[in-house]
Amino acid sequence: MRSTPDDLLFQIKTRGPSRTLALATTLGISRQAALQALEKLAAEGLVEHVTARAGVGRPRRSWSLTAKGHGRFPDTHAQMTVDLIEAVRAEFGPAVLDRLIARRERLVAEGYSAALPDAGLEARLARLAQLRAAEGYMAEWSAQDDGSYLLIENHCPICAAATACQGFCRAELSLFQMLLAPAKVERLEHILAGARRCAYRIVA
Repeated sequence: MRSTPDDLLFQIKTRGPSRTLALATTLGISRQAALQALEKLAAEGLVEHVTARAGVGRPRRSWSLTAKGHGRFPDTHAQMTVDLIEAVRAEFGPAVLDRLIARRERLVAEGYSAALPDAGLEARLARLAQLRAAEGYMAEWSAQDDGSYLLIENHCPICAAATACQGFCRAELSLFQMLLAPAKVERLEHILAGARRCAYRIVA
């Protein structure tokens, strides 16, 4: 069971910069309790805030995660994975590394394809988000007013590996395009480009 500080970190991680009252309302606690917990997290270097005036009244704080705060969400076997990537690149060259990534993509695609329902786009997207969430990507999806969909990944559990070899990110986009075809999939936001999340737009 998560504590209030953990719940606050999770909300900021998945929703981005958030005001104190919004966080308190989401968690069902008082504004003062949320503020006390946030100030404790700030003292630990996990969150930070900016203060801005919004209309009449006192300026409002907007809280976001620091690099240390993002680090509370695990990057699975990060250093070992990076070391292996660098070793393969040094010993066998980038072409072999590309083949290994392509092989991994095929295996992942086979597993996802077997798990996705033989149904419409929305059902497949919902199942894909569920699978990605179970793997630690904090994935969610939503329908948009223009008839398109968004697939959001609020966390990347292989971020260190993807930073060391961006072939993983190319493979991920290619994988989504294959699984959701004939729908079109484009990446709108990218963690490695400095965004707080990865976001994909899907158009039937």
